[in-house]
Amino acid sequence: MTELALSIAENVIKKLGSLAYQEICMSQDIASNLTKFQLTMSTIQAVLMDAEEKQVRNRALSVWLEQLKDVFYDAIDVLDEFECEDLRRKVVETYGNTSEQVLHSVLHSSFNPLGFRFKMGHRIKKIIERLEEIAKVRAQFYLNERLDDKSIGHREREMTHSFLCDSNVIGRADDKQKIVDLLMRPNEDNNAFVIAIVGIGGMGKTTLAQWVYNDERIARNFDTRIWVCVSDDFNILKLAKEILKCAGGRISENMTMDEVQVSLRNTLNEKNFFIVLDDVWNDDRSKWIDLKNLLIGGAKRSKIVVTTRIQEVALMMASGPIHNLKGLSEDDCLSLFLMWAFKEGEKQQYPTLIKIGKEIVTKSKGVPLAVKTLGGLLYSKFDDRDWIFIRDNEIWKLEQKENDILPALRLSYDQLPSSLKQCFAYCSLYPKDHIYFSDELIQSWMANGLLHNSNKNPQELEDIGLQYVKELFSRSLFQEFSDFGYCYIFKMHDLVHDLSLYVAQSDHCLVENTDNRKNYEKVRHVSILDYNLGADELTTFLHKLNNGARTIIFRNEDVDPINVNESFFKTCISRFKYLRLLDLRFLRFEVLPSSIGSLKHLRYLRLRRNKQIKKLPNSICDMQNLETLILDGCGGLEELPRDIRKMISLRYLWITTKQSRLLENGIECLYSLRTMIFYKCLKLESLPEGIQCLTSLRRLEFTSCESLMSLPRGLKYLIELESLIIFDCGKLNLMEGEDYPTSLRSLRIGSLPQLVALPQWLIRFGNTLQVLIIHFFENLEALPEWFPYLISLRKLVIWACPKLSSLPERMDCLTSLKELEIGYCLQLRRNCKRDVGKDWPKIAHVPLLKIV
Repeated sequence: MTELALSIAENVIKKLGSLAYQEICMSQDIASNLTKFQLTMSTIQAVLMDAEEKQVRNRALSVWLEQLKDVFYDAIDVLDEFECEDLRRKVVETYGNTSEQVLHSVLHSSFNPLGFRFKMGHRIKKIIERLEEIAKVRAQFYLNERLDDKSIGHREREMTHSFLCDSNVIGRADDKQKIVDLLMRPNEDNNAFVIAIVGIGGMGKTTLAQWVYNDERIARNFDTRIWVCVSDDFNILKLAKEILKCAGGRISENMTMDEVQVSLRNTLNEKNFFIVLDDVWNDDRSKWIDLKNLLIGGAKRSKIVVTTRIQEVALMMASGPIHNLKGLSEDDCLSLFLMWAFKEGEKQQYPTLIKIGKEIVTKSKGVPLAVKTLGGLLYSKFDDRDWIFIRDNEIWKLEQKENDILPALRLSYDQLPSSLKQCFAYCSLYPKDHIYFSDELIQSWMANGLLHNSNKNPQELEDIGLQYVKELFSRSLFQEFSDFGYCYIFKMHDLVHDLSLYVAQSDHCLVENTDNRKNYEKVRHVSILDYNLGADELTTFLHKLNNGARTIIFRNEDVDPINVNESFFKTCISRFKYLRLLDLRFLRFEVLPSSIGSLKHLRYLRLRRNKQIKKLPNSICDMQNLETLILDGCGGLEELPRDIRKMISLRYLWITTKQSRLLENGIECLYSLRTMIFYKCLKLESLPEGIQCLTSLRRLEFTSCESLMSLPRGLKYLIELESLIIFDCGKLNLMEGEDYPTSLRSLRIGSLPQLVALPQWLIRFGNTLQVLIIHFFENLEALPEWFPYLISLRKLVIWACPKLSSLPERMDCLTSLKELEIGYCLQLRRNCKRDVGKDWPKIAHVPLLKIV
């Protein structure tokens, strides 16, 4: 099947409607062609929704949609040329031409008005001709015009934390009791007793394991509890490090296998440990034995719980019983379904819908994830036609892989607005069990033009992205949400990830083995996850990709970085002229070629942890479309480009540099910035005057800037600033005064030796601050008496403050506080112990407590 044709068509029409195309180099001939183009697109768009649904039964229709989609992609590239030219002219008007641009304008017709008009007029004509040729066969498919795309609606249900609450679990009490009873039994020998939970994806194996893990009897019976998500990669060193870290041991990146095993044995020696190995796929018995041998040495009552989809894996690993997790009963499915479909106390008003709901849940086959997805799909919908549509939709009859429930999840996808379908498909570029950061994902969506603004009610693109993220969460397509104020962190369930791979298969590709014979000619977005690649193999693989590729991501953070050469960049830059996103994380190279500036469509460039690069070519500043530039961990970078002010579209800047002072007329001229992060700028002492001019800035972060003496002046003028992060800046002194932001929503501060008390200026955020994270304050002895005046606080995290022993009085006045996390604060943990701690009454009203 061909997916996403309608979504891409909408992107074309959105660009055609942009005022920019009516203002740049517009001749009567181009204006006439653009009008004709728009009419042709509108005619085709009207039948695309019907075509996408009917292609299930008509292969020829699927081919027709694929042909259209190719033209749509090319059309976007052509229309983007207008945007590039508009931005170039704005820079020239403001800053003038560089010598390189003067030379370029002589050699290339696109830099003079007549040449630009001629070239663009010709290219637009070609696109129209191709579209009209393909549209001629439309009549043979008998397509109906439909424009009833689903719109995103706000859901009032509050996002939950990944911590498991008993009230959210339905129908698993017997399963839990059986597992806990087994875990309480004494072991027959000195080895850890292993229990396996087996079931298909989405059946609730992880939920059951979490419920068991958080049971009070388990907490009392074991000295150490450890949770490890294993997934596809059963790497012994990686798993051993994770177990060691969770057990409280110290790890470092360069530890050898022998060092890890010695430390792990010492850490677990004579302790009763309880380990959950979640989502195991490995069927190599030798690997399992190697890992199990590392765990010998714990006390006799130690236990391991394994969750897996595969029966053979369970048989190989389990020394004890195998618990085969069955589907929920129809009554439990209905209860779960109604909990997700209605607000509390609402279902009694709709007996007819409940009757239809009973029929719907029979199709879920007892899989909790499918039930929750369907319930979320019908949330706040009270028209019985919506419910009957779900019940009777023929999508249920699609063939599915063994032990899958994709038709149920496919319904959730089909009901997404077309804009969200592309965003969901894009998530397939990340591996299973990937931890998504909302800001990273949103910047990627933005780079590919997937965030659609409304002309009637324009919003910040970042806010639209957050709305998309929340909507996908509300439909159960994202899970395990954590709110850190400045971003959300979440995951996708394996089954939902399978769905994303299914719907994205023709356009997006997560490549785990570049040696396969897959045809990549249609792929526009590729993420390379082959850990066995060298520089030459990487370059060879690039030649297999479509020249019109928009996204290229290299993911090799778990192995040694690849040293790429000039041939790699020559291929990448000369072949993929229309790249929107290039992620070169962990690739090593000393020189980024000046030809990078020719990628004028590029919106996102990431050079993460390349410690060899010393300088960026100034030509990078010619990429006026660039919105995201990430240089984190590039510890050898001596300075930022001198003309960085010309990057007028830059919204997200993450810097690591060796500079002690940044050049004037640089970053303080980047007026489009929304996020600015300084990470491991070890010599940076101060920032230039003029930061207060960045009035669109919403997030500001300083992490591991050990020489930084003071924050930039004029923060009070940053009226849009919502998030401030200050961590591990040893010389920084947060002085009292008036020169601080006025309306922060989230603040994270920590590891500031100069600070012995929370600064008084925090009180001014009493009506706005929602998330406060305080961690690694060795000398913090008390929270101030005015702390309860932070009446808007929703989430409070106190971590690693060893001298902090109690909470201030009147904490119960913080009625908005929904989540409190206290970790590695021994005295405070003792005083906040449930029911018996002297500070317990101060926090008993908080719904979600995590104290470790």
